[in-house]
Amino acid sequence: MIKQRRLFWQIFPVTLVIILLTISLVAWFGLRSIERFYLGELQNELEDRAHLIRSQVEAYVCAGDLSGLRNFVVDSGRASDTRITIVAVDGSVLADTMENPALMDDHRQRPEIATAFSGDTGYFLRFSTTIGERMLYVAVGLEGNGGGAGTGEGSGTRVQTVLRLAVPAVAIEAALDDIRVKIALGTVSALVLAFMVTYFVARNISRPLEEMTRSAERYADGDFSQRLLINHKQTASREVARLAAAMDKMAGQLDEKINTIINQHNQLEAVFASMVEAVIAIDRDERIISMNAAAGRMFSVAQRGTPGRLVQEVIRNVHLHEQFARILGTGQPFEDEIVLEDQSGQVFLHTNVVTLSGGDGRTIGALMVLNDVTRLRRLERLRSDFVANVSHELKTPITSIRGYVETLLDGALDDREHAVRFLEIVLRQAEQLNTIIDDLLTLSRIERDTKEDGIVFADHRLLPVLEQALETCRRQAEAKQVELELSCPADLSVRINRTLIEQAVVNLLVNGITYSDPGRTVTVRAKEAAEREVPLVAISVTDEGIGIAKEHLPRLFERFYRSDKARNRKAGGTGLGLAIVKHIVQAHGGTVTVTSTVGKGSEFTMTIPNG
Repeated sequence: MIKQRRLFWQIFPVTLVIILLTISLVAWFGLRSIERFYLGELQNELEDRAHLIRSQVEAYVCAGDLSGLRNFVVDSGRASDTRITIVAVDGSVLADTMENPALMDDHRQRPEIATAFSGDTGYFLRFSTTIGERMLYVAVGLEGNGGGAGTGEGSGTRVQTVLRLAVPAVAIEAALDDIRVKIALGTVSALVLAFMVTYFVARNISRPLEEMTRSAERYADGDFSQRLLINHKQTASREVARLAAAMDKMAGQLDEKINTIINQHNQLEAVFASMVEAVIAIDRDERIISMNAAAGRMFSVAQRGTPGRLVQEVIRNVHLHEQFARILGTGQPFEDEIVLEDQSGQVFLHTNVVTLSGGDGRTIGALMVLNDVTRLRRLERLRSDFVANVSHELKTPITSIRGYVETLLDGALDDREHAVRFLEIVLRQAEQLNTIIDDLLTLSRIERDTKEDGIVFADHRLLPVLEQALETCRRQAEAKQVELELSCPADLSVRINRTLIEQAVVNLLVNGITYSDPGRTVTVRAKEAAEREVPLVAISVTDEGIGIAKEHLPRLFERFYRSDKARNRKAGGTGLGLAIVKHIVQAHGGTVTVTSTVGKGSEFTMTIPNG
């Protein structure tokens, strides 16, 4: 794995090395140039000196006055701190400022002298063994005779003598050393300044990018609070500032979009969780993506831990699996129905199944919405049974009335005795039909008023209400030779609709009187009660009649339900009395229950909140 370095350490060392090399090269080139310039100037100065004394030296040489030449060379050399040497064409030294010519070596092969004999000015910087230090030599050729020095092999050449001037290089070296020190100090100062400038520039370049990197990492963690342009607007380059502005804009947009997504997600989660309908989403591999609380309750599974599991593991229902397989196979939305079996019986579920699409439009799974329509199915069955019962209950008296009327029209009207008996039967059937219609209208009115809050409640003493109900049923009880008894505290008050409660008690009394044998007693009792610290009033009607079999009790309050159809029809009931009682009690927020033993009687109890 390649080791990654910070941007600062990629910029700073490289830039510093480049500056160091550049300054070093410039310093070396400058030093060399200064050295060449200084030497050139000194060479020119020596050459000028040589030309100044050239004519005098030529005069001495041409005159052959070696003694005068040597004195002149010594005096001139000492006066100008310059070593002057005169060399003949054969390399012998004619005169020298510092040494005895007779003791000096052959100088013909000295580079500067050889150059001068060739006709050019000779320059050379070297160590002098005679003086023991470095010397700068400048040699120029002279015309004329060597003054007894001998013609030698070069007597025919134009340059017969060479005038050489030399100065010690110590002064040059000292000056150059001083220049080197100054250049070195300048170089070090430049390097320090370059170091500082490079450091500042590198930090100025890398710091915004490093902070942008940290900001990008914070963005990745979901923190969009910090902005970059405010911190770097004045110090950063245009490109970095534009990048910071772009990142700030991106951060703002991401923050806004993420907040929007979070809000939408929370809203969807809230809607999803609060939906009454069960919702299940799966992916293409039939693994659960999500399931709301309603689905968990419906299939008795825990929501936590279900995502990622196969739907077949979580929900054991073949029809549901088939519907998911169908939508994933065809991709066509559809509606269907499945049935679940639980302890309470069958549960009917209406299913609406659609595909789930990703951002690119491809199908990524399926969504099923299950709506519990069990109550609707039961209501449909009740409606169907109600229509059938109403039709049957209405058809019976109508058929009887029609039969007797046809009999009268066929001639029985002429027989007064039969005509009167038939008309009495028609009248009873018409009254029965009117009673059924009145009960249906009463039941419908109670249901409508309950839904529309049209029932008016007020505080009433309960005893007068019960007494009025008993008085209403008194004649029927006397005709049946059934005793009526009442037990109720005189000060017991309850918030009720007096008319409806009286009607409910009357219906229960009529029911008890109807199914009691002569000499029996029907008792009405009222008392205070409580359930979970909620004050209640219980009104019970107890008879000593034929009783009701246990299997009929759960459906006893349904409309037109009869536990003994033959005996009930003979008794003349409509089958709606107990249904009316149930709806009156429910309108008061209470409940009605029944206990019964066959051959011993029944007890109906209405429990009403009193608060």
